[in-house]
Amino acid sequence: MVLNYQLAHLSLLLFVPIPQVVASNWSVFSVSSPGELDQKLSVCSKLCFAIGGVPNQVAGSATAFFLQIYLLDVAQINPFQASMVLFIGKAWGAVTDPVVGFFITKSRWTKIGRLMPWMVGCTPFVVVSYFYLWFVPPFTNGRFIWYLGFYCLYQTLITCFHVPYSALTMFLSTDQKERDSATAYRMTLEVLGTLVGAAIQGQIVAGAHTLKHCPQHNNNTTVSTGHLGNGSGAEIVKRIVHSQDFLSDALYMIAAGVIGGVFLICTVVMFLGVKEREDPYISKTEKQIPFHKGFFLVMRHGPYLTLTTAFLFISVAIQLVQSNFVLFCTYAVDLRDHFQNIVLTILVSAVVSIPLWQWFLERFGKKTAAFCGITVSVWDKMLLVLLMLIRILAVSSGLSVAASLLLPWSMLPDVVDDFRLANPHCKGYEAIFYSFYVFFTKFAAGISLGVSTLCLEFAGYDTGACRQPAQVAYTLKLLIGAAPVAFIVTGLLILLLYPISEDVRLRNKLCLEELR
Repeated sequence: MVLNYQLAHLSLLLFVPIPQVVASNWSVFSVSSPGELDQKLSVCSKLCFAIGGVPNQVAGSATAFFLQIYLLDVAQINPFQASMVLFIGKAWGAVTDPVVGFFITKSRWTKIGRLMPWMVGCTPFVVVSYFYLWFVPPFTNGRFIWYLGFYCLYQTLITCFHVPYSALTMFLSTDQKERDSATAYRMTLEVLGTLVGAAIQGQIVAGAHTLKHCPQHNNNTTVSTGHLGNGSGAEIVKRIVHSQDFLSDALYMIAAGVIGGVFLICTVVMFLGVKEREDPYISKTEKQIPFHKGFFLVMRHGPYLTLTTAFLFISVAIQLVQSNFVLFCTYAVDLRDHFQNIVLTILVSAVVSIPLWQWFLERFGKKTAAFCGITVSVWDKMLLVLLMLIRILAVSSGLSVAASLLLPWSMLPDVVDDFRLANPHCKGYEAIFYSFYVFFTKFAAGISLGVSTLCLEFAGYDTGACRQPAQVAYTLKLLIGAAPVAFIVTGLLILLLYPISEDVRLRNKLCLEELR
């Protein structure tokens, strides 16, 4: 969709010599003791950790930008059914986050850690469910059930991967700078993964929309074959359209297969190169807090509620733009032949701007960086709809995308540290923080996506048509412009109340070092 960044660390990431990487400490199947936690994370460990987050972003980018238009124009289910698939799937994914978080807190430590078995074990099933999400079944009456079932299954399995992966940040190192550096690597590659996902999906399936729904040569074929009589011309056109339907389906399946391969490769790299370390603040004999007690403690923690609520509104705005952007380019501004390049421009700008935000947050603090970075998106959404300068504003949109992806995940560990100081004898609560953060953002995004697709239904969206009514174009402008701006402004106002400033963060760091 969402994702710290010291320039020195980024330069290491981009320019470190290959021999130096090879010479770094590869940690295969190893678990370290608390006494080893003081050592610095190697470049190779940070890279492998970051690579583990790539496949989720690759698949998430493809579904965010293309699933809605795929359901409407390729699978050809009606807008109401598409809205139900998007809403129920997202809501189901949101519900599974705390459930998975609960089971993670009950997991026992193994030779490869407590979180790693979850990620490795679910990966093959994620790939299979993702592939069938982009498969058009031969029947038509049950397609709604097909896509709803596989979308819910995919959301469940990707949750089993993403929640432990997010919580893994807290078990890489106790040093805030090392964690921030690892998060910088992660966000750099995750934004790059978002770019790769949009590039793979966009470049492969672009022909499915330019060829299938506005086949001008079909009209010519109808005219030129009309003299054959007895419906021969109509039969030829029918065969051409059927072949184009088959091509569209095949293009989406090829893209799904490529992204599934990326998922498998990245997971293997992360498994071979990342150490999961035990919590050094709690003795091994200390009992874990019950899940319900941990839940109530987390939900009463003020900084967590403020941060989660603020980025909940901001993530809803981003989801609205992502899911409707391809439709906006196709039907509101008639850029159906160029939308994939515009998406790539936005994401390339996001990747390039990460060092800028790293320097900014190091210089002015994370809260200020979040406020400034997200504010950029308010202006570009307004100018996008008012002036239609899509290609120019794509660059500035990348700035806000980078900030929205980077900052919540770099601020969340600070909230966990703050909670740790307030509750020094609690153990096993990290998954609760991460799972419920994802729960709230997913559930809100599911509601917004379902409502936005219903708005298209009320506006008169014609499934599979080459052109849409003017009311649909107007509705898309509202979904791309006015609605995201309202959500972003609300989120920024809440973010002003976030209490962990740079002074508080440094104080917490010193207190945690004493606790160790």
